[in-house]
Formats: sequence, C-alpha cells, structure tokens
Amino acid sequence: MDTSLKIAVAGLGTVGAGTVKLLQAHSGVLERRCGRAIKVVAVSARDRTKDRGVSLDGYEYFDDAVAMARNADADVVVELIGGANGIARQVVEAALENGRHVVTANKALIATHGAALARTAERADVMLSYEAAVAGGIPVIKVLREGLAGNTISRVYGILNGTCNYILSRMRDEGLEFSDVLADAQKLGYAEADPGVDIDGDDAAHKLAILAAVAFGREVDFPSVHVEGIRHISLQDIRFAEELGFRIKLLGIASETENGIEQRVHPCMVPLAAPIAGVEGVFNAVVAEGDSIDSLVLEGRGAGEGPTSSAVAADLVDIARSVRIPTFGVPVDQLKPSLPVPMAGHSGAYYIRLMVVDRPGVFADVAAVLRDNNVSMESILQHGHEPGEAVPVILTLHETGEAQAMKTIGAIAALDGVVERPVMIRIENL
Repeated sequence: MDTSLKIAVAGLGTVGAGTVKLLQAHSGVLERRCGRAIKVVAVSARDRTKDRGVSLDGYEYFDDAVAMARNADADVVVELIGGANGIARQVVEAALENGRHVVTANKALIATHGAALARTAERADVMLSYEAAVAGGIPVIKVLREGLAGNTISRVYGILNGTCNYILSRMRDEGLEFSDVLADAQKLGYAEADPGVDIDGDDAAHKLAILAAVAFGREVDFPSVHVEGIRHISLQDIRFAEELGFRIKLLGIASETENGIEQRVHPCMVPLAAPIAGVEGVFNAVVAEGDSIDSLVLEGRGAGEGPTSSAVAADLVDIARSVRIPTFGVPVDQLKPSLPVPMAGHSGAYYIRLMVVDRPGVFADVAAVLRDNNVSMESILQHGHEPGEAVPVILTLHETGEAQAMKTIGAIAALDGVVERPVMIRIENL
C-alpha cells in the first residue's frame, strides 16, 4: 500500500523549482522524519520547454494549474504562483474545494482572502498552510501559532522586506543615495524591475497583517495597515540617524492596545543597541513580545529559493505527520474582530529634518509653531552655516500624538524660511 504524501506543484519559478529540487534531494531524510515519503506527482507551469535546473521526469504535467488542483492524483497542492487574485486564488480554492491540503508562499493571497480560504479549508477538513508567506526560512508562523501558544502576545514587529533592508544597509555602509542602491539591487536581482511592492511597503504590509492575525487571534485586516515606504529616505537622514544614536529600518509593527490593534509599516529610527538594529542586508528579523517570554528575536534569510523552499517543506512535513493546526491558531469563527486603531491614534517620538534658509528669525518661527501646537522638542541638530543658503536642521520631538505631530509638521512646512517639505521619521524605542 502506498502511504506517501503526494504533491502537486503549481508554479515552477525560482521557489517552485527550488521546492521540487529540495524534495528530490532530501527525499530520504524527509521520509525518515515523517514516517512516510513525500513525493511530487504533478506540476504546472506556463512553459513546458523551459530549463528550470531540475528534472521533471515522471511527473504529470498540466498546462492548466486549476485543472491540476481539481484533477491531479495528489493529497496536497503547493501554490507558488503569487498574487492576491487571478490564477493563484483559483488554484487554492479549487484544491480546497476538492479536499486537498494547500501549502502556499503567497502572502498577498493570505493577507487579502485568508479568512475566507481558512473557512473553506475547515469545511473540507484540510490544512491551509503558509509558513513560507512570511519571513522566508524563519519559522515565525509556527513559533507564534504553536511555540508561543502559552503567551499573550502584546506586540510583534520586524524587518519583513529584505530588499528595503538591503538598500538601507548599503546606503549607510557605502555612502550611496537611494536611487543608486536601488538600481544596483535591480541588477543583482534583489529588487524587481518594478520595485514598488517592496520599496513602497506593500510586501511588508501583507506579511504584517498575517502576523497580527496569528499573534492576536484576530481577523486578518490588511486594509487597516498604515503603509509608508522608503523612497523619501536620503543619505543625509541615515547619517543624522547614526549621529543621534539610531539606525533607520523599514519595520512592520503590530500592537494590541486597550483601544484595539495598531498595524503600521514605515521607516523607523531604532536605537543602535536594539537587536534589530544589527540585522543587515537581505536578512529579515521578527521580534515577538509576550507575557511569559518577554522578548523573542528570530533572524534569518527572508526570501530566495532556499529559505522559501525550506518553509514550504516544513509545512509539508506537518501535513505528512498529520499535524492539524487551525490556519490562524484558532478556528475562523473564533477569531476576534480586528478593531483597528487608525494611525492618527498613534503616539510616539519623531525625527524631523528641515531645509531652512539660514537667516535671523527662522528658528523663532519654528519654535512658535511648536509652542502653538503644544509640542515639545527634545533636541536640535544643525551642521554648516552658509548665510542665505538652505541648510539642514534636525528636530526630535518628545512623545506626541500622531495627529498633533502631522498638524505641526504641516504648519512648519508653510513657513517662509522652510524651503522643502520636511522629512519625518518615527522614533521607536524598542
């Protein structure tokens, strides 16, 4: 009797081909660990003739991935196509509706349709697994959902996009501007030809929405994530941050407060002593704060063939072992409402870079705006003195409500002596 777990793989790009390669190379060790073999039996991709660096001999080949999800002789469909809608969603729905487990690396799909898909999986009594959707090879979903099940999680945050972390790291280390590093990242394959999903924060926002749902046992609420990217970060800001004892990172931060759930993705000034400040290059890191564990830091490669394939394999091993965990840690009907806290309700410290004309009265005008808006300044920093020329001035503000801070920055921007839109970066005392 064949007891093997039979796998159909939809999508043979970098991760799909890498997953097939991993399952072939590690077939023996996986069988020993699971007590049964894990075998690929079917694959689907648009181009049959493309050399993917892995043998597909003996696999049933489907030109139509949805047909494969419905009809292949498989126990599990691995969806590695990507995208919140279209063919990827159709494949996952077809697999679940036909009683097949699903493993996916598709963060956009889970962040957007996760609850509905989880409900379908529950009705069919199959697993919907997505370890590979967040932080690549870091087993953060398993840690939050299972390893920390005995904790009440108050906050989860991290570096969730390796492209942005790579750009910011190289800007600081090599003294390069954003546009130069981005162009190089595209040449090296760390950034796409259209890098907007990464550098504008959407990729990290998808991942954060998933983390928040698992950490807090709440409905996935991607539309409520506040999202800002890194396009406006300059080499000046990175250098000023270091001088002030901070490092700039694009973070995703989700907190459960007495008012509800705060979810935000944006550049942050983090203290140099914080563990996450030392996470560099394409690496990701996730920090979970719980009532029993205090703080737990997970770090590793967040994308690429190897790490993502490793996470896919981990989900397949759980299914092969008959491990059954609700998609978000509890049944869908037991997920609490998200209760989003709008960004205007946030409170924190702020870094503000002004470009001002160095002439008498400018500082007095800025101070008057701060006074009139009841905002307290913690420090001021200025280098260079060219009368009549624009020079950078750095202000840091004590803890202030977000709405009040934005109103204050708008008023400062309207002053005659301020020649550019102020740059604001939130300071996180992690």
